[in-house]
Amino acid sequence: MRVTALLLVAATLLLGAFSNALAPNAWAQDYPTKPITMIVPFPAGGGVDVVGRIVGEKLSAALGQPIIVDNRAGAAGVIGTRFATRAAPDGYTLVMATSGSIAINPNLYVNPGYQTLKDLVPIGLISTTPIVLMAHPSSPEQTLADIIATAKRDPSKINIGTPPPGTSANLAAELLKSMAGIDYTIVTYRGTGPLTTDLLGGHVKLGLNVLAPAMSNLKSGTLKAMAVLSPKRSSHLPDVPTSAEAGLPGFESGLNYGLLAPAGTPRPIIERINRELRVLIDLPDVRARIAADGGDPMPSSPEEYAADIAREDAKWGTLIRKLGLKVE
Repeated sequence: MRVTALLLVAATLLLGAFSNALAPNAWAQDYPTKPITMIVPFPAGGGVDVVGRIVGEKLSAALGQPIIVDNRAGAAGVIGTRFATRAAPDGYTLVMATSGSIAINPNLYVNPGYQTLKDLVPIGLISTTPIVLMAHPSSPEQTLADIIATAKRDPSKINIGTPPPGTSANLAAELLKSMAGIDYTIVTYRGTGPLTTDLLGGHVKLGLNVLAPAMSNLKSGTLKAMAVLSPKRSSHLPDVPTSAEAGLPGFESGLNYGLLAPAGTPRPIIERINRELRVLIDLPDVRARIAADGGDPMPSSPEEYAADIAREDAKWGTLIRKLGLKVE
């Protein structure tokens, strides 16, 4: 009798454990049952917003629930990203991210309020857009090697324009100094548009900028692309060498767009969204929207995205600490 009772208790406990193990998967099968909020931590109309909205539209169709885009801009993405980390980890809050918002900002800001891989869980990469080293046609320096050689002879002769301090392109200018062992003047602009305008006017001869604002000028030849700061060539500028091909391996910087969720979001939900994300990235209209922003599709697993974040965090964190950069 006692043996029978013990067996009954053991069976009950085993059944309970089995049911608990199945619960997250059952939850994922039912997910989602209500609208999902996608935080875009940048203003409406910008590149991250445009890509985020088409991803949200296609993801909504795939999941069968509305996806509400919530633009929470401020502090280069810090405000919206921090907001997302404080949401319930139930799959109903997602956040669009760039390399800047999740790899640069946690190192640059004194108190961003989050540590990316502690407070967020990666779902998957969406696309990548390279930073481009470019020149006005009248510049005496027409290659990366020219810039390094001139800067070594006379640093005062090199001025490179970039977007605001702390952006991927601006930090790329600092990375070039560090890697090549050179010095020069970095001229910072309020945004990518004013920088492109001054490059076209020849007011600054050299620049590091994201691809989209200058893409038509680079293709037409009114500006010259010296190198794309990426591991492989851009599909939009197939004849332009990578930084490694131009002579400086490891001199890389770009904008990787991806999707994350609050830490603790059940793994089956992360995997479900990742599967749908990988499918929709390959849709023609999504690829066209990514291309209009100067990007190339970059689908990944959650683990691959986590590894990308860790690499970027280590690279930019080391440089930022070396330079002593901090934003309050």
